[in-house]
Amino acid sequence: MTLALAGLLSVPAMAATPWPGPTKAPAKAPLAQKDQTKALLQFQKDLASVLALRTESEPLLGAALLARPLTNPPEVLSYHALLERASRNADAGPQVTWARLADCEAKAGNCPNTEALDALEKQAPDNAAVWLLKLGVDEHNGASDAVRADLARAAGAKLYDDYLGASLKALANSVSQLPPPADTFNPLQGAGAAGVQMVIVFGLASGQPLPGFQATAKYCEENKTDAGVTADCLKLAKVLEWGSSPLGRSLGLHLRETLSPDSSDQQSAKNARLNLIWQMQRFAQLNVQAQGDKATAQKLLALARSGGTEMSVILASLRAYGIPPEAPAGWEPAKVEK
Repeated sequence: MTLALAGLLSVPAMAATPWPGPTKAPAKAPLAQKDQTKALLQFQKDLASVLALRTESEPLLGAALLARPLTNPPEVLSYHALLERASRNADAGPQVTWARLADCEAKAGNCPNTEALDALEKQAPDNAAVWLLKLGVDEHNGASDAVRADLARAAGAKLYDDYLGASLKALANSVSQLPPPADTFNPLQGAGAAGVQMVIVFGLASGQPLPGFQATAKYCEENKTDAGVTADCLKLAKVLEWGSSPLGRSLGLHLRETLSPDSSDQQSAKNARLNLIWQMQRFAQLNVQAQGDKATAQKLLALARSGGTEMSVILASLRAYGIPPEAPAGWEPAKVEK
């Protein structure tokens, strides 16, 4: 989630596509880093193997997320096979279907998984995240009429949830099944096993599919002279502001700041967006702190296991360390190096 910071500082920096690939180590990474990465992947494979014996949807979702970055895993440990098993469970919800969006091949041009997207439209029709995901796909395909319809559906939705909180919970409950081997530890950091677990949980969760935020911002901006479009964009902004995601909240505040006809409303959105950046930067600092402090790593893992949304985990983390959610008077965000 710390990688989401750049997107909070500028809407154009948000993910342009809703199907990011799994993160890989740099091609010329130092030998020690490559060895640690190899050990982490083996540990993830071992965890997935243990979890694959379960039948409930949540541990199978956790196993799938752990297995996703693996190279040529056994078929029973493939992302596809584990999610297929999870989706057949009576307790499987849209969070499993959302993860299935990434069960595709970007190079083959078949992402996101169309079957999963079709299923989500039926499974979670009142979730704006579903329609913003479809908006990104339709915009990519040049289907302008469909994009307009997607915006209207998103604006009329009751909530926004991209299920990252559910992925965090599944992963946080999964990584404790086995103790991390010593070769997964970074010798220069002092958080030990909890630090390893935290890196896996927050790192893998942040690789889940994202809706078409940039496409939405672009569409609203390019059609701001259309009263109907602007009205829907402002309705959507309210849904996003109270949604599960800091990136979604950032887009909602951006839309209100740039499209609202009321100057006081614009200023209110600007102030709220500044507070959001403050919250994310403080949370990023807690992530860094957790790498060297076992107690902080354990606290963040416990909050991830408690469930909720990405945004609720962030705010709960700040409260746990006495960090106010509002930026101090006169505070300005640290610049992100380019």
